[in-house]
Amino acid sequence: AGGLLYGVGAGFAYGTAVSLFAISAILIFSIPKPPQRIEREPTTLNVLLGGFKYVFNQKVVLGAISLDLFAVLLGGAVALLPIYARDILEIGEEGLGLLRAAPGIGALIMLAIITAFPIKDHAGLILFVSVALFGISTVVFGYSNVVWLSIVALIFVGAFDMVSVYIREVLLQLWTPDQVRGRVNAVNSIFLGASNELGEARAGFMAAKWGAVFTVVAGGYAAVGVAAAWSVLFPGIRKTRDLHHGVPEE
Repeated sequence: AGGLLYGVGAGFAYGTAVSLFAISAILIFSIPKPPQRIEREPTTLNVLLGGFKYVFNQKVVLGAISLDLFAVLLGGAVALLPIYARDILEIGEEGLGLLRAAPGIGALIMLAIITAFPIKDHAGLILFVSVALFGISTVVFGYSNVVWLSIVALIFVGAFDMVSVYIREVLLQLWTPDQVRGRVNAVNSIFLGASNELGEARAGFMAAKWGAVFTVVAGGYAAVGVAAAWSVLFPGIRKTRDLHHGVPEE
């Protein structure tokens, strides 16, 4: 959608984004404040850092957050899509729009599948397999010089990423007590944002030195390695089965 809007004009595309953000802000402030069920703690430095302390003390939470951090940091290829569109696939601006939209299409398709067929067993194993398949799909995209194969690979990148996001977010919500859930979610948001931005910077520096293809392929293999390593380092996640009944203690 962003590519289509940009085709009309850069000002129109960014103006639409600003308008949608403004509407979102209005809707957020219109939400009634719910009654407070938890006694509010005095705001101290210990309270502010409580989210970080909880994350680092709970292996399941730490594993779930760091899995995404390192998988995206090492395996992200979005920043290099313009190089693929111009120099490797030679499909121009319109083709870049297709490449950029493909992961989102895959995510929406997988969202519909998960909604129709919820994950009821072996959630931890599915999480690690999804991250590994995310990496493998990235490798296929990295090697491909065929347009349709590249688009299909990116669709699978988005689809498998959606599975991992879904399972990780549910794990975080179930494992975290009410008293620190907001702070843990804040920590998770920080790590998510950092992994995306630092991952794009990492991709740019590597591509400048070793080329786009090597960077994307190496990142995909690294994501597979992260999935394998984390499955060993965090057995509590691997042993998780039914997401609706919590996770086992390590």
